[in-house]
Amino acid sequence: MAGQGGRGLVPLLAFLGVMAYSLSMAVVTPALPQIQEGLNTTPAGAAWALTAMTLSAAVATPVAGRLGDLYGPRRVLLAVLVVATAGTVVAALAGTVPVMLAGRVLGGVGGGVFPLAYTIIRDVIPPARTAAAVGLMSSMLGLGGAVSWCLAGPIIDFLGWRWLLWVPVIGLVPGVALAWWIVPRPAPRPAARVDWWGAVLFAAWLVAALTALTEGMDWGWTSPGVLGLLALSAAMAGAWAWVENRVREPLIDLRLMRVRGVWTANAASLMSGYALMAGGLLFPLLVQLPGDTGYGFGGTATQAALLQLPASVGMTVAGMTAGLLDRRIGSRMVLFGGALMTALGYAFVAAQHEAMWHLYVGGLARGIGLGFAYAAVANLVVAAVPAEETGVATGINTLIRTVGASLGTQVSAVVIVVVPGEGGFTTGFAVSSAVMAAVLPLALLVPRGRRRPAGGLSHAEGECRAAAVP
Repeated sequence: MAGQGGRGLVPLLAFLGVMAYSLSMAVVTPALPQIQEGLNTTPAGAAWALTAMTLSAAVATPVAGRLGDLYGPRRVLLAVLVVATAGTVVAALAGTVPVMLAGRVLGGVGGGVFPLAYTIIRDVIPPARTAAAVGLMSSMLGLGGAVSWCLAGPIIDFLGWRWLLWVPVIGLVPGVALAWWIVPRPAPRPAARVDWWGAVLFAAWLVAALTALTEGMDWGWTSPGVLGLLALSAAMAGAWAWVENRVREPLIDLRLMRVRGVWTANAASLMSGYALMAGGLLFPLLVQLPGDTGYGFGGTATQAALLQLPASVGMTVAGMTAGLLDRRIGSRMVLFGGALMTALGYAFVAAQHEAMWHLYVGGLARGIGLGFAYAAVANLVVAAVPAEETGVATGINTLIRTVGASLGTQVSAVVIVVVPGEGGFTTGFAVSSAVMAAVLPLALLVPRGRRRPAGGLSHAEGECRAAAVP
């Protein structure tokens, strides 16, 4: 199918990724106080509007990717978009917290757009353009947050918080119609069975683990609730691994995760996700702290959002250009360069954060570096697995990035609490720099080799095939 893609396919997939997932996920964050008041709930109840979608997306992303591998990405993409649109409408109309959470859970299915888009790109786009297309898609993961903060103030002030939730719907309705028209129909695929037991067990251990991680700060890391969820997660993970190693067509082939090109990219994704969200917490907090603290800037939420804007633009541009660099130096060196730039950006603000321009310089370096890193890890996974495993492999990669993002938020929050005053921010920035420095040896461990030639296997795919032999 390569080379038969319709005009505008990749920009459409990128637009759908923003509307169905990254923007839909982020729009509630600036509106949490208004959601709390509008639904007459507690701060924790309002925060679950974000948590519910995060948990849903974590489960839906690899599952949708696997279903796309089995039944064709176009069919599953359209279903994902319809469910995500319906969920966003339900959330926008919600009058109670349970209805809001139900809508957000349905909206989380939109996370499946990314692995499905990667599969479509690999099937449809000529090999010479695949890396650039994957890079563009990957850069969309960080764009929604910046857009939501820029839109939040005017929309909340003049239209009300519910209109923030309607913004993705306004984009998704025509997006679904365009996807029906533009996304090409794939060649027929052989019949396959879905590992539903694997899907249920996977969802159980993942939701338990992420809930413990998300609520650890509020409940206490040694509280019975957190420890019980972690124990449940470990038990369910063991049962899931037992099932996946015994069924003929597992939801996730665990042998693929041992391929060097896959596990190195996944480890780098975990750390890149950490670095993205650590900065998403540290930079705005530092800007908005009162000036009389001696290190805060006394800025507004709008000023904090504007600080994130150049970094988000840099991330998007870097993701779009990463494909060109992939063709010249390979994704392993793109990952190395992106990790190095991100680590240096964080190191700079760890040492210098007395003026706003320090934050702009460090934040911009962080954004550009993460744009390269995000694009590189996605390209590495796409190149490392057989075509029929693209959806589930990239879905797992996106999931691991989400776990890293949760760690970035939680660990940075703990650091600020444990290390008082300015030292908390210095330490938080330094830890983020060290995390991205740890990506450098991982990048060098990535197998050398170019993207697969037409009709052949890359070195990484050959390794993947060998790992799959019983």
